[in-house]
Amino acid sequence: MSASAQQPPLGKDTSRAMSVAALCLGTLAVQFDSAVNVAFPDLVHAFALPIADIQWIVIAYTLTYAALMLVFGRTGDIFGHRLVFLLGAAGSALAFALCMLSTSYGTLLAARVLQGVGAALVLSCGPALLTGLYSETHRPRLLGLYTLLIGLGGAAGPIVGGLLVERWGWPAVFAFRLPFALAALVAGFALPAAPSSPSRERFDAGGATLLVLAISSALLGLNQLQPSGNTAMGILLLGVSGLLCTAFAWHEARTKQPVIDVTLFRDPDFALLNVAHALLNLAGFALLLLAPFYLVAIGGLAASAAGMVLSASPVGVIVAAPLANRLASSLHPRRMALLGALLSACSLTVISMLGSPSVHALGLQATLPVLILAAFAQGLGVGLFQVAYFDIATASLPKQNRGVAGSLVLMTRTLGLVIGANLLMLAFSAFSGIANGDPDDTPALLLGFKGAFTLAALISFTVVALALLRGWMRTVRPDRAAA
Repeated sequence: MSASAQQPPLGKDTSRAMSVAALCLGTLAVQFDSAVNVAFPDLVHAFALPIADIQWIVIAYTLTYAALMLVFGRTGDIFGHRLVFLLGAAGSALAFALCMLSTSYGTLLAARVLQGVGAALVLSCGPALLTGLYSETHRPRLLGLYTLLIGLGGAAGPIVGGLLVERWGWPAVFAFRLPFALAALVAGFALPAAPSSPSRERFDAGGATLLVLAISSALLGLNQLQPSGNTAMGILLLGVSGLLCTAFAWHEARTKQPVIDVTLFRDPDFALLNVAHALLNLAGFALLLLAPFYLVAIGGLAASAAGMVLSASPVGVIVAAPLANRLASSLHPRRMALLGALLSACSLTVISMLGSPSVHALGLQATLPVLILAAFAQGLGVGLFQVAYFDIATASLPKQNRGVAGSLVLMTRTLGLVIGANLLMLAFSAFSGIANGDPDDTPALLLGFKGAFTLAALISFTVVALALLRGWMRTVRPDRAAA
């Protein structure tokens, strides 16, 4: 029997409630990492860093959990999702404590790597554990809840982080998450244990190694393509990543018990779904990356107020969760995904127009409501797509591989965000003609803002066009087709 076939005995409502609480607390502890961005200026001052060096706070964490997510999902499928989650909660608690107590930048970066390991452990098995607590009929609602948690953490993180940093400094953005991780660890013991099995599947160590190296090489290569990086090294690392990805696909196709069944990607719709999720998150990251330039450098908005404006997109993700649950009964997941992609593309197009000098001349009082509404709609679109993607991925893979299914969704999201951070900043620099974003050069910043958001909108519309070509608009739910 598979390690993932875990369900608490019926009638144990308290145990199930504790299990849900553990998963919510653990997921929020990870998603609150959006608070760290607010602490960047204080970190630069505290450790006397060049501004460019602050990027390693992000790289050390993001690269680690992006590279390990799918591997840990497969680990949970084999050895039990509960064990993986508990290790993640414990590792996260230790990492938060080490981060807030760090006395040197090197120590902080090492703790961030550990934090990335903890995040990958928690997130890789979260969706599998949550959907395993209830019957399959509740799956869309549960996946909507998980999407809501992702949005809630993203929305609240910068606001809470800003308040804490003002009062207690940068260590507070790690300290306030420690109780969440500890509570998740304690409550996590209520999660259903994996049933004992005389024959356990073999862990594909070779495939896992190739996957981790491929993702790490790709992310480091993208980072080197920045204006301050080594372009030749970046191209070399991307080439190495391509070779490793090829080797991984070749290895997995010939392995009886692979990390992930690569034959799934022979289905054009499943392959497009994964690529589309990465591309939509890539495009959507323009808001977090470039909207602060518009709000603070161009619009003159206070940093705290700008953070509240930026929370409009994660709030949209939160609203998408119950909306997706209502739509799930009548709308095929592919149609919902197409609707989300179209909404996101249109929203980014509206935001790109705010970079036009004639629109900017109207003043922030006129453009700010438009930006807030468009950011909310963009988050709503991404949220709808993500719930649909979760549903399709968990239905496409065997139930014993739910850890891999959930990890795949979160890994493509993370890869999209990281690639977006690099590609969109390159686009911003190219369109504006400035490498560092001179806050005094408003016309150049507006050009960069408009150009990068136009690119983001085109990427999103590309997803819409491909989905229409695949006939996603014509798909109907099987029960409706039968009727």
